[in-house]
Amino acid sequence: MISEGRIQNAASLVSDLSGYGRVSTSARTEEDARLREAMSLLSATLESTADGILVVSAEGRISSVNNQFLSMWGIPRELVDTGDDESVMGSVLGQLTDPEQFLAKVTALYADPDAESHDVLHFRDGRTFERYSRPQKVEDRVVGRVWSFRDVTAARRAQDQINQAMADLAQQASQLKTLAFQDPLTGLSNRQLFNDRLAHALAGPCGTAVDVLLLDLDDFKEVNDIHGHHAGDQMLIEVGRRLRACVRPNDVVARLGGDEFVVLLVGSLDADAAAARVVESLKLPVWIDGTMLRPSLSLGLASISEDAVDASELLRRADIAMYAAKSAGKNRYLRFRPEMMTALLERTDLEAGLRTAVDSGEIAVHYQPIVSARLGTVVKVEALARWERDGALVPPHQFIPTAERSGLIVEIGTEVLLRGCTELEPWLSADSSRSLAVNVSGVQLQQGNFPELLFATAGSCGVDPHQLVVEVTESVFFDDDCQVQRQLVQLRSAGVRVALDDFGTGYSSLGRLQDLPVDTLKIDQSFVGLIHGGTEPLPILNCMIDMAHGLGLTVTAEGVETREQAEYLMRRGCDSLQGFLFSRPQPAPSLPAALSASARTITALRHDTAAQTQSVL
Repeated sequence: MISEGRIQNAASLVSDLSGYGRVSTSARTEEDARLREAMSLLSATLESTADGILVVSAEGRISSVNNQFLSMWGIPRELVDTGDDESVMGSVLGQLTDPEQFLAKVTALYADPDAESHDVLHFRDGRTFERYSRPQKVEDRVVGRVWSFRDVTAARRAQDQINQAMADLAQQASQLKTLAFQDPLTGLSNRQLFNDRLAHALAGPCGTAVDVLLLDLDDFKEVNDIHGHHAGDQMLIEVGRRLRACVRPNDVVARLGGDEFVVLLVGSLDADAAAARVVESLKLPVWIDGTMLRPSLSLGLASISEDAVDASELLRRADIAMYAAKSAGKNRYLRFRPEMMTALLERTDLEAGLRTAVDSGEIAVHYQPIVSARLGTVVKVEALARWERDGALVPPHQFIPTAERSGLIVEIGTEVLLRGCTELEPWLSADSSRSLAVNVSGVQLQQGNFPELLFATAGSCGVDPHQLVVEVTESVFFDDDCQVQRQLVQLRSAGVRVALDDFGTGYSSLGRLQDLPVDTLKIDQSFVGLIHGGTEPLPILNCMIDMAHGLGLTVTAEGVETREQAEYLMRRGCDSLQGFLFSRPQPAPSLPAALSASARTITALRHDTAAQTQSVL
């Protein structure tokens, strides 16, 4: 590439040659040699450069060009040699996208002969030249102008590519920055941005109100399980939209993950009102793919105070308040109060105590008889986990959820199965129609090897799988990967029966029963409790029994506590009965007496029911 210095040297050589006519006759020989040397140097200089060189006289005539100029512009040497400068210029202008700009620059330079210039020419074929121009001088007089043209097409394209790449990188960086602080599903802020804004708010002026509203959706997993993840995603998007509409534009609304959201209020005059608006906003139904869903949330509110200025502490208090709202019945908000900490400590203590009890083998197994209304005898015994702590039994509804939440239910369930098979084997072996029922949690079924564990345990105790019943709740059937159902099918194929426990309290419909791998329907005690005098119309209960029988299922009623309840259920054709009327759950040593008492009770009921029927006839 030619430099400006080389252009200047070339211009100087031309200038020197222009002054040749002033040399005296006496020095002609010496000057001739000097001239030839200068001409040789000029020619070598012009031809060695990669730039195209054009020398024009003060009158605008072409004085000289190098071969590179001719090649770059595609002009034949013969055309230049004819002296037809107008044709040469026409060829030049015809290749440019803006010939007027080219001519305007030439005109401006001839109007200012001492000026130098540098600009860019764009060709119709996509090429790009840089154009340089310097005056040609003899001493201080301008006698012409030297133009150089440099093909920078490749460099410009490379630069354009670099510029485009830089622009793309900048756009990607902007997108990545957005993604780094944005929840991809809802478009809300994410945890990182929320934490940054919370830290900034807490570092603000003293006395500024800072409130955190932490919430999650109640029973959201069942929305995913029943209606699919697409419906769950649409629900989350709609919840995010409603949350955003409940607060001010500058308030931060973030999704922390799953179904958990958080709102940061800074300078709010009434955080409780905002929390109430959020709860109310979700009471309106959500329509997804033609299905009406009713979202519900539990919300915890915590505010900055003199003793809580740390971000993690503020979030912890909001979290405690949120779980208090769930425990209070869900679908509400609660502001943090110090006494809520006590409840949290109690839950933590309960889990720690349960873990110790499991590790120490302190979980007991009690047994409750189940009687056959048709045969008038005990046909089944349910094994139930019991935990005695500090001399008192901990209610199952307290420690079983803790066991499931912590994963301890797997160890507890395994122990109950082993103890049940071991302790009831003599009773089971005496009559092949007898059965042992055990409760199985969805957590256990998610382990993937539950059937193998059950078969191995039963086999080690000499219990036939045909004499085992696994009781599961409705929620276990909504596992998206169908693993649970596959395991239940495997159990049934080996002769194990499956009972659907607590039916009527979950999300199943009667019509869906035909799709479930179950053999027995256990009606929840809340429906049995509706029976008082034994004569009231109970269409839902009656429908459950009739529908189950229509599907070929047997029916067991739980929580039978009165004769009126038992007699009503027997008249309605209920197959089996279970409850305190027959026996409370008993430890193994007390089971024989409980079995005898249960048999006597059902025998008496059958006799009385038969007598009543006879008297009616």
